[in-house]
Amino acid sequence: MKQKDLQAGLVVPGLIDILIDSNFLKLVNIKTYSLIFIFFFHSWAFSQTTKIKQLESQRILIKKEIENINALLFDNSKTTKIAYNDLENISIRIYKNQELIKLTNQQINIITNEIYKKNDSIDFLKSEIKQVREQYSLMIKNSYKSKLKESRLMFLLSSDDFLQALKRSRYINQFSKDRKGVANKISNSIKLLDEKIVTLNSLKSDKNNLLKQNEENQINLEAEEKSKERLISGLRRKEKAYKKQINEKQKISINLDKEIDRLIKEAIRKSNDESDNNLFKLTPEARALSEKFSANKGNLPWPVERGAVIQKFGLQPHPVVRTTKIQSNGLVIATTKDAEIRTVFNGTILSILKFKGSNITVLVQHGSYITAYKNIDEVYVEKGEKVSALQKIGKVFNPKDGSKSTLQFSIFNNTKAIDPYMWIVK
Repeated sequence: MKQKDLQAGLVVPGLIDILIDSNFLKLVNIKTYSLIFIFFFHSWAFSQTTKIKQLESQRILIKKEIENINALLFDNSKTTKIAYNDLENISIRIYKNQELIKLTNQQINIITNEIYKKNDSIDFLKSEIKQVREQYSLMIKNSYKSKLKESRLMFLLSSDDFLQALKRSRYINQFSKDRKGVANKISNSIKLLDEKIVTLNSLKSDKNNLLKQNEENQINLEAEEKSKERLISGLRRKEKAYKKQINEKQKISINLDKEIDRLIKEAIRKSNDESDNNLFKLTPEARALSEKFSANKGNLPWPVERGAVIQKFGLQPHPVVRTTKIQSNGLVIATTKDAEIRTVFNGTILSILKFKGSNITVLVQHGSYITAYKNIDEVYVEKGEKVSALQKIGKVFNPKDGSKSTLQFSIFNNTKAIDPYMWIVK
């Protein structure tokens, strides 16, 4: 800038100083760093909040399952004649309580970590707001020295030509606009800080509630484990007999699964005009039905109106005799006495099977998918009959010894068994 520009008025240098003041540059840098920090923090906070919500949904689901287990397996009006069944029921409830405590601990750990992060971000914001305020205060003080209309006018009139005057005018207006922008940023940062403090207090409250619930769950779990130990002490001498009983049941289950596999393969051969093919040959109508079934993964209704999963899919330790492994091609669902069994989707009755040592099994075809409903006492449908979703196809078998009523539910994609828990609505 020319020397005569500096001499155009006593206050002009003050204005120029402000426009190139290092304080203003620091202010810009502070704003930049703050925005970067806030961006990354928000990205992290969003993922953590999503994880907390997912864990909370899972925790609510497990609590609901425990309530169903308590109602279905621990009915005080029902007398169980076999102590082994009581032990199995308690073992199932213990497992679910352990799962609930583990899940709650995960939730508490994530919330604790987020509380630390929130505290850090609050401290950072407070520090940044303080710095921005100090720099902004200096900028305002310097600006005030050159704020008189005469000074601005002299600054403009001292220009060499019209183009320089225009540039100076734009320069002054831009500075004024930026100053207002900084003021808004400070205001928004204070608002963000207040929101973070509210969120922090909410997280602390959530953590305290979870800690209290976990303490109660731990007390219940310890009581259940003591009950289990008492039952085990009384039944320890019969452990070999129980292992034999489990192995016999497992053998029947394996043979039944083999027969189901044979029936499905037979149906596949018929659809392919007796040629060797491992996949169903589908008509356009059957293909459309199969696609609709697949599209409803995670939304299929339960095969009983009220139930609790007491055995999962796949290879797993027995709930009582932990040294014994059991293989399950589906879910075992405890349900109410005389519960009626419902199809989970539109389809056709593929087969009604009565296998030696087991109760009735009904297979329903949905294009390339097959659903199997085992442990039925009374059947309402016939082979080849078309059925609709939620149609009642039979009644669950009720053991005469007073033990729980259960349904074994499986899903097959062609001949491959898949986990039904991934398909039914939660």
